[in-house]
Amino acid sequence: MSAPSDAALLRRYEPVFRFTRGEVFYPMDVAAYVAACSLWRYHPSQGAACLVPRGGLALDDLAGPWHGNADATLFLRFVQPLDIPGLIRSLQQDPQAEGGRKFRPGRGRLARVGYTSRFLDLLFSLTLLGRGRVPGITSAAAGLEYRALAGEDQRHLYYGRVVREQGWTVLQYWYFYAFNNWRSGFFGVNDHEADWEMVCLYLYPGPDGALRPEWAALASHDYSGDDLRRRWDDPDLEKVGEHPVVYAGAGSHAAYFIPGEYLMEVELPFVSPVARLAERVRDSWRRALGGGRQWRPYEGRGFSLLRVPFVDYAQGNGLAIGPGQAREWEPPVLLSPAPEWVSDYRGLWGLYARDPISGENAPGGPMYNRDGTVRRAWYDPLGWAGLHKVAAPNVAAALAAERQTLLKARREELDAAIAAKRRDLEGLSLEAAAIRNQPHLQTLSATYRERINVLAAELTGLLRERSSGVVVGDALGQYEERLRSGYRGPRRAHLRRPLQPST
Repeated sequence: MSAPSDAALLRRYEPVFRFTRGEVFYPMDVAAYVAACSLWRYHPSQGAACLVPRGGLALDDLAGPWHGNADATLFLRFVQPLDIPGLIRSLQQDPQAEGGRKFRPGRGRLARVGYTSRFLDLLFSLTLLGRGRVPGITSAAAGLEYRALAGEDQRHLYYGRVVREQGWTVLQYWYFYAFNNWRSGFFGVNDHEADWEMVCLYLYPGPDGALRPEWAALASHDYSGDDLRRRWDDPDLEKVGEHPVVYAGAGSHAAYFIPGEYLMEVELPFVSPVARLAERVRDSWRRALGGGRQWRPYEGRGFSLLRVPFVDYAQGNGLAIGPGQAREWEPPVLLSPAPEWVSDYRGLWGLYARDPISGENAPGGPMYNRDGTVRRAWYDPLGWAGLHKVAAPNVAAALAAERQTLLKARREELDAAIAAKRRDLEGLSLEAAAIRNQPHLQTLSATYRERINVLAAELTGLLRERSSGVVVGDALGQYEERLRSGYRGPRRAHLRRPLQPST
């Protein structure tokens, strides 16, 4: 049987997305977005200058030599300078304002926290006055622009990338949204033009050689590591056939496994040092009172008094996109190998609001962060989800056998080192005994005692290492047998502080 193509693999496992009622922006063709944008360059001493006006830009043009010097910031602009009266007239005729499609929030976010967090929320709101931010009316204008682009027959597509490393086949699904209206539309943290989100699936070859899914990892804000992923047999990972279900945050488009309302935290820069100190003190007390125990899975994230709470609504009661849903995905656009508009354009994909906290600035593309550095999810998709330390199931047993061989070789080295160390220690002790009662050699005798103590400690360390190696080797041998019989380990052992809905 021939191996499936990258496009066929992506389509076989493409996710089903469930959005919240009231969502305005959905995954779209980025080429249509770029064609509606103008291209700008901002320099601190020169301000912003338009390089290409709206209507003159195509997706492939982004690979051009636009970047200039290192101090300049290149960015797209989706919403052009506004005709306010015309915009108001358009909003009054906006079909999206129908009551049946409006967002209905749950309990207010500030009702879920104490007075300190409410005070910090006030400070956060005040910082918006002094920071660069996306004007509130821009969100409404972006909605009109987006619906004009999408038209009646909306097409939804994603950008797929396939990476093969360390025995894993990684399927990356990149989704582009024209706007993030979390703040203005859903009482969240920020608004910004453009939004790239990603879902990762991790497959391995089974005994028959066919690829099997083992893990799914969902991008959620700036989180990374073990808590982003769930194993394919985890009950939290809902599926429609072979298609994982993703619940998208309203406006933020962050991805979640379980529908609900997620209480998130934002730390104000000027209280960061105090927050770090408070966390260290708190963790020290917990270790002392808890006998050194670590955080247990599912204890929750433990919200800090020094952070501002926000709710990310991933209710899943709106439009669904994917196989068998009201709308389905168009065939994917492949990003492997990366096209030049991905690899050569390091600018922002929307308005550069000059926000020092960066939350209101547009993001970089699939390959790059806002500052032009390569995203970890791009150059290290295994490490991004904490899988760089996890062997694929098809090679785990062989790796366990290899480690036993290494442990055995190390044990033989230790046996020789222990024997030599014992001879040295015994000989040194004999020499020390010979001079112990010599009055004129007491200084030398003290030196011998110090050397003996050092050698004895080294010998103890070698013996301890050998003993540990024997125990680990025996356990690894038993574990290898279990792996060969199909054992995969606990499905949630890797989780420490997984995101869980507060309702």
